[in-house]
This record gives sequence, C-alpha cells and structure tokens, in this order.
Amino acid sequence: MNLKKYINDIPDFPKEGVVFKDICPLLASPKATDYAVDLLAKGLHDINVTKIVGIESRGFLFGLALAQKMGVSFVPIRKPGKLPGAILQQKYALEYGEDCIEIQEEAIQPGDYVVVHDDVLATGGTAAAACKLVEQCGATVVQCNFLMELSFLEGRSKLKQYHLHSLMHY
Repeated sequence: MNLKKYINDIPDFPKEGVVFKDICPLLASPKATDYAVDLLAKGLHDINVTKIVGIESRGFLFGLALAQKMGVSFVPIRKPGKLPGAILQQKYALEYGEDCIEIQEEAIQPGDYVVVHDDVLATGGTAAAACKLVEQCGATVVQCNFLMELSFLEGRSKLKQYHLHSLMHY
C-alpha cells in the first residue's frame, strides 16, 4: 500500500510558501491507518518497549494507536499549561524565538524503554526536546517514529544519537 496516496498537499497553509501535508485522508481510511500503525510497530516487539510518547497534537493520533497495538502505556507530551500535577519542561529553539513542551513528572519511570512518536519530522527541534524530557525521567529513548519526514529540513541531524523510523520521506 502506498501511504503517500493518502496525504494531501495543501499549498500556502498555514502561511504563504508552506506546503502542508494533510493526513486527514489517511485517518479517514481504516485500512491505511491500520497499515501505517503496523509499519510503525515493525521491529518494536523485539526491543521490549514499555511506553509510547506522543507529541501534541497530531502525534497523539498514531502514538495512541501504536501504544494499543504494542500493549503498552501512552504518554502525552503537551504544550505548556495543558497537563495537571507535577511536570517537567523542556525549551527548544524555533527559527525566531523558543517554545516549550511538558510531560507529567511521574509518567515515565527510570528503566522505561520509550518510543517517541510524532506525525512529522521537520526541523527536529520538538522531537529532540521530547527525547530530552524522556531522558530527564531516567528512561531510554529506543526509537523515534514519524509518519513522514521532510528530509529537506534536515531534522534528522538533531536526532543523530537516536534510531529513527519514518514511513514516508518528502
């Protein structure tokens, strides 16, 4: 199955000059979604994964499905102020300025083997920050999974120390 057939290019969204990769057609197809989750899970059963982390917000969609398929816990990483209780924060650089993501402090334990999932690997800043949060919890990032990778943005360079798995490359 060619998953790229289920991705629509939306020019000039969210701003002029950007070509947005719309995953809604993929989500609308149960067969394509199931196939994508199977591909994301490939090889993970041999690693003894204990948690799947999904990055807000589109990383939640396949991250949760992947966690259910693997029979492990799902942990959300969110933008500031969205999670209750004690949290850990990680700031990261944007083209102009910085942003921040958070995780609940007790969501991941030392000794956990974690897959970090997001829908798109672009510049790599958010994924690298998510990996740092997982490591602050004392866990090991065993893989970073992405539905698609925008290779021309070279996000892979910020994640050199991690095993990466992207289903589609643009």
